[in-house]
Order: sequence, then C-alpha cells, then structure tokens
Amino acid sequence: MAKLLVVETSPRADYSISRQMTRRFLGQWQAAHSGGEVVIRDLMDTDLPFVTAPWLQAYFTPAEQHSREMKEALRLSDELVSEILTADHIVIATPVYNYNIPAALKAWVDHIVRKGMTLGFDGKGLVTGKKATVLLASGGVYTEGSPIRDRDLATQYLRLILNVIGITDVTMVAGGGAKVVDLREETMDGFLSKLEPAIKEAAAA
Repeated sequence: MAKLLVVETSPRADYSISRQMTRRFLGQWQAAHSGGEVVIRDLMDTDLPFVTAPWLQAYFTPAEQHSREMKEALRLSDELVSEILTADHIVIATPVYNYNIPAALKAWVDHIVRKGMTLGFDGKGLVTGKKATVLLASGGVYTEGSPIRDRDLATQYLRLILNVIGITDVTMVAGGGAKVVDLREETMDGFLSKLEPAIKEAAAA
C-alpha cells in the first residue's frame, strides 16, 4: 500500500495557494492510489522549535549514551524522521518568503537531516527509493527567461536538501505569479486550473 507524507507550511489556511495546490494533488493522488495512506504533517500545528544547544548536545551524543533529557530533546525530530522513512512519496507544499522557504520549513529541514538516520556518516543520503514533489507558490515568476530566475533560492534549496538525504526523484510544481490572486486580478480556481496538468502528472507517478 502506497504511503504519502504531506508537509504543509503556509499559515494562511484556506487563503493559501500552496494548501489549495495540496488539496488538488491529494485528490489526484488518492484517485491514482486506491487504498493509499496519507499522513499530514502541518508545521503550523506542530510546536517545532529551532535547533538549540541541548538539541545539538543530544544530536552529537551516541544514542546508547542518551540521557532521558536528551531523548526528549530529540523526540519530535525522531518522529519527523520516521514519517519520512516510512513514506513512499513526500510532498512539501510551501509559499516563498523573500525568495526562500519559511522559517518553519527550515526548522523542519534541520530536524530531519540526521546523521545515521537520513544521512550517512560518509555523507551519502540514506532516504533512497522514494520520490518527492514540491508544490510551491510564489509572488514572483522564476521560470526560464525570467529576469529574476537567479533569485529562485527556494527551489534550489529544497532540491539540494532532498538530494542530500538521498531523494533524487524530485518534481517541482511552481505556482509562480501567485500574487494575482491576492490582488484579485484572477480567481483562486482560475490560477490553480493552470497548474492542474502538472499537479495531476506529479500525483499519478
């Protein structure tokens, strides 16, 4: 049975374009994977701390030497890593803030890149045989030929991180120019309909 992990990051609820992209993806994925399991990790509902000194101390201490406090410091990180390791397909839905990912998503990245779990001590990724899809909503347009293409840091960063942990089958669905919805120059449905073919293709894989 196929298992999908969805990581949501936007704080805008129903007004979020990336979350609306997720809804369309889920509809297509469930149609293509009858009986598949879906796990939602909403970072807006997760008390996800930034990396702290106690966390780092626990991280660099061998597991067999962990104190109760160290185990607790890594408890959520362990849970997030487990979600990735048990999924077949990982979806990251995110807006772009100032050309890069939101702080909550960066915190998630810092918790799931774990030596000996998702990253080998030799630097090779351990999360292999999986696929990932990034559903990205941005005010700017970063496609080929765009004068601001070199500012597409979010796409580059997420692809890099996924590759680092071993996921090389990565599909990017870029909802560039999303500000037209906020400016009421286009409806949400009208904007999303243009992305439907790419979303459908990614979900069917």
